[in-house]
Amino acid sequence: MTPARATLPTRDLVLTRTFHVSPDRLWEAWTIGDRVMQWWGPAGFVSPSARMDVRVGRSSLVCMRAPAEFGGQDLYNTWTYQVVEPMRSLEFTLDWADRDGNRVAPVAMGLPPDTPRDVRHLVTIEPAGDGRAKLTVTEFGYTSDQQFELSKAGLQQCLDKMAASFGTG
Repeated sequence: MTPARATLPTRDLVLTRTFHVSPDRLWEAWTIGDRVMQWWGPAGFVSPSARMDVRVGRSSLVCMRAPAEFGGQDLYNTWTYQVVEPMRSLEFTLDWADRDGNRVAPVAMGLPPDTPRDVRHLVTIEPAGDGRAKLTVTEFGYTSDQQFELSKAGLQQCLDKMAASFGTG
């Protein structure tokens, strides 16, 4: 008899926000490189590049540059798509990478050892009437409360920057 493996309890992060833009503009914010670069990364970070290949089985490579007080380094993520339903939903797995899109351990980039890998994301877009669109982002499977809270704060800041990129603050 094989001993049972202990599994850590997980938490899913779910954030919903309504934007004063059409669903197609919200879709573009997630799928067009120039648009992603306007909001990717938490407050104080910038995105110098976003190479988008939004097709099932393919990956986008997005970069966020830390501010000088956090080391100023470029941090790359891949978004590997499992579901692409234009104007409706994206499902992708986010992982850490080098500038060429090769998988790297987060600790190699100076991140904490409990930084999660292969985080499944689900992005849904729904019309909300009156020229608005509702966005729901779900990040699955956090096992660390600290990483959950860091990701929550970062995602909220990204969505604030996204709203600002639409001119809707």
